[in-house]
Parts: sequence; C-alpha cells; structure tokens
Amino acid sequence: MKSYLPVLVFILACCISAKAQIKPFRFAFISDTHIGSPNGSAEEDLRRTVADINNMNDIAFVVITGDITELGTDEELKHAKQILDQLKVPWYIIPGNHDTGWSESGGLSFGQVFGYDKFRFEYEGILFLGCASGPYVRMSDGHIPRDAVNWLDKELKKTSPRQPVIFLNHYPLDKDLDNWYEAIDRLKQHNTWAVLCGHGHNNHALDFEGIPGVMGRSNLRAKAAIGGYNLVDVRSDSIIFSERTPATVTHVPWTGIRIGQHTAPKQVYRPSYAINDSFPYVKSRWTYASDANVISTPAVAGGLVVFGNSLGKIDALSLTNGKKRWSFQTQGPVYSSPAAKDNKVVLGSCDGHVYCLSLSSGRLQWSLKTAAAVLGNPLISGDTVYIGGSDHQFRAIDLKTGSVFWQYTGVEGPVVSTPVLYKGMVIFGAWDRHLRALDASTGKLIWQWNNGSAVRNYSPASCIPVIWDDVVYIVAPDRFITAIDVHSGSTLWRNNDATVRESIGISADGQYVYGKTMTDTIVAYHTSRSKQPAAWKLNCGFGYEHVPSMLIERDGLVFFGTKNGTVYAIDPQKQERRWAHKIDNSMVNTVRALGAGQIIASTMDGKITLLDMQPAIMHTN
Repeated sequence: MKSYLPVLVFILACCISAKAQIKPFRFAFISDTHIGSPNGSAEEDLRRTVADINNMNDIAFVVITGDITELGTDEELKHAKQILDQLKVPWYIIPGNHDTGWSESGGLSFGQVFGYDKFRFEYEGILFLGCASGPYVRMSDGHIPRDAVNWLDKELKKTSPRQPVIFLNHYPLDKDLDNWYEAIDRLKQHNTWAVLCGHGHNNHALDFEGIPGVMGRSNLRAKAAIGGYNLVDVRSDSIIFSERTPATVTHVPWTGIRIGQHTAPKQVYRPSYAINDSFPYVKSRWTYASDANVISTPAVAGGLVVFGNSLGKIDALSLTNGKKRWSFQTQGPVYSSPAAKDNKVVLGSCDGHVYCLSLSSGRLQWSLKTAAAVLGNPLISGDTVYIGGSDHQFRAIDLKTGSVFWQYTGVEGPVVSTPVLYKGMVIFGAWDRHLRALDASTGKLIWQWNNGSAVRNYSPASCIPVIWDDVVYIVAPDRFITAIDVHSGSTLWRNNDATVRESIGISADGQYVYGKTMTDTIVAYHTSRSKQPAAWKLNCGFGYEHVPSMLIERDGLVFFGTKNGTVYAIDPQKQERRWAHKIDNSMVNTVRALGAGQIIASTMDGKITLLDMQPAIMHTN
C-alpha cells in the first residue's frame, strides 16, 4: 500500500504558509436544482435562491454542483441557464448524473448551453477545480470521464504544490463514483483543502481519505415550504458552512473545516482484481485504452474492432493484436454502437449525423444530417439501415447512398438502443415511455406500448427487446419483465418477482428469456404467452447492479457485464457460474461474443479488450 504520509507532511507545511495570505470571503454553494422535476416547484425554488443571493452584498461568486435538470433535455438546460443568468455575481457550474444519464444530446448540450462542463478559476489565491462525473446515456455508477481525468492531470501539473485547492464534483469521492480513487490519489499530491459535492440532497460532513468533504443540500424544498442552499465563509484558518433559507434566515453553522489539521487513514480501499486469479484460463489477449469513455458495443467485422468514444473519435483496431488501423473524427461524442456490412460501418454521433465509413479504410462513404444527436444504434438488414435519433425521428436509410427511404416522426424522446426486426416489423423503445412497432417497409406505426407509468425514467429505452414465437419480451427500470403480443402490442403478462432492470437475453433455442437482477442474480423465465414465474435463479455474486448490459448466449454459455468492470460467463444448463474476469472498475457495455472462446468487451473507462478462454483448461475447472 502506497504511503501518502510524506506528501501530507509537506502539504501541511504549505498550509501553514498559505493560511496567513487568505483574505476572508464568502461564496454561495448550490446543488441539485432539478429544473423540470415533476413537482413543478424547482424553478420557483431556484428563482428564489437567485433573488436572495442578488440581495446580498457579500457574495463573491456562486458554485453549482450538478443535477441542474431532471432529465438533461435541451429545454430544461436552457431554462436553468435563463434563471442562473439573473445572478449578479460570477457563477460556475458542472453537470450531474441527471444532466447526462438521460440526456437527449448525450451530454453535449450541457457544454453548449453553459459553455463548459469543467472549470478552473482562482480566488484569493485558492484554486477551484470542478468537472463532470457522468454517467452518460446509460445507467451506471458515477464516473469522472477519462478525458476529465486527463484534464485534471494537466491542471494539477501546472499548479504549485503550495497553492490551496478546492475540488468540486457532483458525486462524493466514494464508491458511488466508480473511479473515486483516481481523483483522491491526485488531490492527495496537492494542498487540497476541501472537496465539495452534491448528489445526496442533504448536508453532510464527509472525509475522503483525509481530505475534508462537504455535501451540500438540494436547492429543492422537498417537504419544506422553501428550498435552500449553503453559504460558505473562507477564513485564514477555516471554512465554515451555514445553511441559508432564502429571504428568511441564515442558520447557525452546521459544519466547518479547520485548514491543515487532517489525518489520512492508515488503510484505504481500492478495487480488487483477485477474482481473475480464480479463473486463470480466461486471459486478455490484448487491451486498448482509449483517451475517452466508450459507452457502446464495438462492431467486429473484416478482422477489425470498430467503436466510438466520448470525444467523437471512431477507431478501428486489429482483432488480432489490438493495434489501431484507422481513425475518423466526428464533431460530437459517439455513444452509438456501430453495425457493419459489405465493407461499410454505420453509426451515429452527437453532432447530429449518421455516418457510413469504409470498414477497411475509415474513409467517409456518406453522412446524413439530422436535427439532433444520434444516440441510437443502427440495425442493418439487406440494404437498409434502421436507426433512431434524438430529433424524435426513426429512419430507414439506404446503406449504399445514405438517402432516406422513410422516416417516422412520432417519437417523443431520444432513442438510445438497438431496434429489432421481426416478420416485417421494426421494434424499438425510446425515452418517451413507449415501445413501438413500425412497418419495416413503410415506417407506418403498427402499435405502441407503455407500462402505464407517467414517469419517463421508466421507459423501455435501454433494453434491446428479444422475440420468440410472436411474443416480445422487455425489461425496464420499472423492474418488471413484460411479455407483449407482437401483432397487437397488447400486454400478455408482467412479473416483478426478481427485480430485473434493463438487461435481457434469450437462449439459442428460444426456450428461456434471461434477465439480470439488481442484486447478484441471473434469472430465467420460460418463453410463453401465459404468465411465468422464474424458472430458475443463479446467484453470481456480482452485488448491487443496475447497468444495461444485455445477456448474450453463445456456444452454450451466457455472457454479461456489470457496473464494476467484470464480465461473467454462466452455464444455463448446469445453472452455475463458469468464470468471471475484471477488466477495470467501470461499466461493461454489452459484450460481443465471437465464438471459439473469444469475447470483445468495452468499458465506460475506455478499455477495449479481447478475452480469450482456453476451453480444455476451462472444462477441467
């Protein structure tokens, strides 16, 4: 275990020197405003806070630590900025998971509306650093994006170890943030006075391995009559936090930080990779580390592995050795899982285009401009590409030319998943509560289904439906498995006995539908038109789980990923876990099973790896 004692001793000495140079000042600390929330009071709460700050004459600036909106829509973001623009003092803002996880722009609009998603500024000799923390598009733990970690490295590198630092993030630097330790390890090397965060909606004094942390309350009123925020008084020897009820009262201080008097714990927790030692017959043949997040399933074709990242780059790697063959740069993050056919690879970008590239060279073949981000995954059938976008349209596109065969304009939210073709119908979900079936030839609506909830977060949007014997099966954040008649769109049955969420799969023979539950367990249901209880359950020991990583059956095994960077393989016949392999500590996207004991897996942290199993050895274990 690495010791930070020498660094902390040095920082303490720096603190003593820096304290006398600080001129006392006050700033406002707002968090979790949730503009657009269903109760409708969030806008009023924020307007009241802004007016209250404007009526004071001692506020130097304002910081806002994420979850600015409820669902990250362009309308919500613009509305929030209109309110915050009324502030008469400088203000600095970062996104939270609500601003990015359901964002119709893939998080791109936050930066476009506010001008940035990370900040650096200095006040009275103190450096304030704030950055985004995702997750983006998919449900997962919080995650400081790989490009933001790289940015933090650059900012700290040009910062004197003596200079006081206050770091801001939406998430606390704990296990709710899957790469919390990357931030902590960097901040420990500097004179970090405090970490400010939101997310928990309540005031809490925290400790991040010896670095003082403060979680600020939500600006929402909740069950009170009026919302609130925090006033922060920075003095030469301390930082004092007081809750403020707008236009009413500043309460007595509820916590404070004494500068320079903090002790690091003797032991700290870091993710363990010991599980890999239990399955030595599963090896990573190669791993490629992207410079940004990867939140999609790579395509594998023509000896290449193709994927996009959150900086808008599309890369093609050699399947044999993981070496880069070509790159193509788009103008927005890429969260669309590519599809390949006939030496063409197709995918969408948050820059609003659908791109078709040469698989072998990466040269642009055609692009189709839409009116918003394209987060959906393409499906290629014959010479037709089916794909949904955030402009509330679903399109059928000519693979050869990029011309549009037809477009359906009745979608009311972003499409982020992969459509399914069945008997002349194309079926897909969106973040508008609905699952739809369109005529694959004309785009005419055949039926649309929803679970009866008005909550958009419960939409069957991230799930890729599976179909067998004229029955569509889906799982969604409402934690039900649902069976739907493929011809009429009517509900056949629903069951929430296992708390499945957004991950689903089907056996090769069509006899079972698989689901991943929110705690440790894989569950199987018989395919049937009548309501089914769980046929069997297998405890795999993966813990609390909520990421949408579909279950893929290949060669008698079922593969899936989890939020903590681990790929699992189970034997559905024997109902036993066959192996597990940890890649990193972030979300594993839906894997690509290649056969011959090989799997391509990608993680949110930007790792692409080829896992290779040795069947003879595996069988003996």
